[in-house]
Amino acid sequence: MEKRWGKKWALICLFLFNWARKVSSLSVTVSDMECVYEYVLYEGDTISGNFVVVDHDIFWSSDHPGIDFTVTSPGGNTVHSLKGTSGDKFEFKAPRSGMYKFCFHNPYSTPETIAFYIHVGHIPTDHDLAKDEHLNPINVKIAELREALESVTAEQKYLKARDTRHRHKVNETEIQ
Repeated sequence: MEKRWGKKWALICLFLFNWARKVSSLSVTVSDMECVYEYVLYEGDTISGNFVVVDHDIFWSSDHPGIDFTVTSPGGNTVHSLKGTSGDKFEFKAPRSGMYKFCFHNPYSTPETIAFYIHVGHIPTDHDLAKDEHLNPINVKIAELREALESVTAEQKYLKARDTRHRHKVNETEIQ
C-alpha cells in the first residue's frame, strides 16, 4: 500500500512541478517581425497555445493580410506555420528537445499587439518516476514519525487518564 501511495505522490508532484513551470502568457507588439523563445526539455513533449491580435483598428477596418506565425525547431526546421490570420490555436509534438522559436510577422508597418499563450506539456514515463529505492528512505522517516506520533498520543492518553483519576480523588475527598 505504501509503495503504491509513494509512486502516486511522486507522479502528482512531478506533474504539478512541470505544469507550474511551463505555462507562459505575454503580450507582444509586432511592427515587422518579433520572436519569442521557449526551451523544451524533452523530445515528444506537447507544445500547445494560441495567439490573438487584440487592439489595433487598422487590422479590423481594412484589408489587412493578417499576421504570419512560424515555429522553428532547434534544428532550424519549421514545425508549425500559419499565414495571414488574426489569431489561432496550435498544438504539435516537439521533434527534439532544445530552444524553439515562435515568430510573428506583420507585413504592415502599423504595430499590432498580439496576446500570446504557450504551454509545454510533459507526461512522464516510467523511467522519469521515482523508484522504490529512491522512496525507501522517505518511507523509513515516515514510519519513524508515525511511531513518534503514536508515542506522543499514548502519553497524552495516559496523562489525561491520570488527570481524570486525580480529579475524581479530589472530588471524593471534598465530599467526605
